[in-house]
Amino acid sequence: MPVNVLIVDDSPFMRSILKNIIIKDNFNLVGEAGTGAEAVELYQQLKPDLVTMDIVMPEMDGIDAVRRIRAFDPNAKIVMVTAMGQQAMVIDAIQAGARDFIIKPFQTPRVHEALKRVLG
Repeated sequence: MPVNVLIVDDSPFMRSILKNIIIKDNFNLVGEAGTGAEAVELYQQLKPDLVTMDIVMPEMDGIDAVRRIRAFDPNAKIVMVTAMGQQAMVIDAIQAGARDFIIKPFQTPRVHEALKRVLG
């Protein structure tokens, strides 16, 4: 059964890179969001199996989006996407309920490892 993934990042370029990685891994891309608010709305509509969530975004950051998604679905599987040097924010995201993180620029093996680990 295919795994449905929602990609959340304010950069269309980063979403495109992640999309290529997950499609090659035979995951099914069900949606893309550019803000935390869009992510929460799409999560509730699409109920994906997995979310990749950027931390720094306009309107609502990824940490607040994780909190809202986890309030809606305590079992949500979320992998944070972060740039180098944002370790404190990653800790906040994990405390908010994210299950793992990946760092930009993406290293394909690490993305695969994080997604598979979160899916169990």
